[in-house]
Amino acid sequence: MKTVRINAGRAYDVHIGAGLTDRAGKIAAGVMKPCRIAVITDTTVGPLYLERVKQSLEGAGFSVCPYAFPAGEQSKNMATLSDILEFLAESGITRSDALFALGGGVSGDITGFAAGVFLRGIKFIQMPTTLLAAVDSSVGGKTAVDLKAGKNLAGVFLQPEAVICDTDTLKTLPPETLSDGIAEAIKTGVLFDEELFSKFEGGDISESGKLPFIIERCVTHKGRVVEADEFDRGERQLLNLGHTIGHAIEKISDYGISHGHAVAAGMGIIARASQNMGIMDRGDVTRLESALSANGLPIDTKYAPSELARAALSDKKRKGSEITLVIPERIGRCRLMKINIDALQSIIEKGTGA
Repeated sequence: MKTVRINAGRAYDVHIGAGLTDRAGKIAAGVMKPCRIAVITDTTVGPLYLERVKQSLEGAGFSVCPYAFPAGEQSKNMATLSDILEFLAESGITRSDALFALGGGVSGDITGFAAGVFLRGIKFIQMPTTLLAAVDSSVGGKTAVDLKAGKNLAGVFLQPEAVICDTDTLKTLPPETLSDGIAEAIKTGVLFDEELFSKFEGGDISESGKLPFIIERCVTHKGRVVEADEFDRGERQLLNLGHTIGHAIEKISDYGISHGHAVAAGMGIIARASQNMGIMDRGDVTRLESALSANGLPIDTKYAPSELARAALSDKKRKGSEITLVIPERIGRCRLMKINIDALQSIIEKGTGA
């Protein structure tokens, strides 16, 4: 087992390794006293892992009450949040109790949000079961739900007590879901780490034994950024590479296009825009496009630049008439660029050839 320490406002450990599902209770007991713990999951992950997590927690002295919501991004909304909060109240969860997020990014985001607002804040633990959640959303304390106007527009910052990443759970992922996580890991490589990026250039990482290294390296990079900018006022905005356009793609598609695939397309577009602005070399753009394609990810979108720019106006990174874009300079290095929202369509056009 590998352990990465996240030194945020309140420090915690991210545990990475095989077989950790059956050690969840022991890990939980190491960070909190046995109590009532509500395990929040979805209808896809629950049948796979809920019973083992429940047995492990109960074996460590916890009293478990499980709740499953319908799987999918469409459930990441205020209605589901309200249902979870009502369940917690009906189950007698108190301020000395806790939540346990079991699943992918939707489960982690909505469970963390519920923990942040129920009784004005209770503890929670993350157990990501997708690569996307393992390398990104389970670390850093951002929690949220989507509104009709856009993605992740309501939420709170709340760091978990611990993150438990059992790499065995990734073996059950469909290829498309695995590639969603690969997109975020490639993003981390483009931002900070050419060696990490190089792991994806040949494609097919699932059977290569690279996953523990990839997760540990991504978590380490994200942890460093979170330590420096926990509340997303500066350097942490770099983690949004590909996301302004990616979130717009998700919104226009009514979330029919998954987060990782949308972010991959967003990275491809912003990289070509960077090239056409004289910043990124064509060779690095080609490497990024090739790595995305080798892992089953898109590099462009069918949506028009005008549609994308309009959808991006509701992006949470917008501040008044400005929005901050993450511009890749080369593999392993990016910069933040503030632009007027009126210039966004023009930049997207530079990346789509429109």
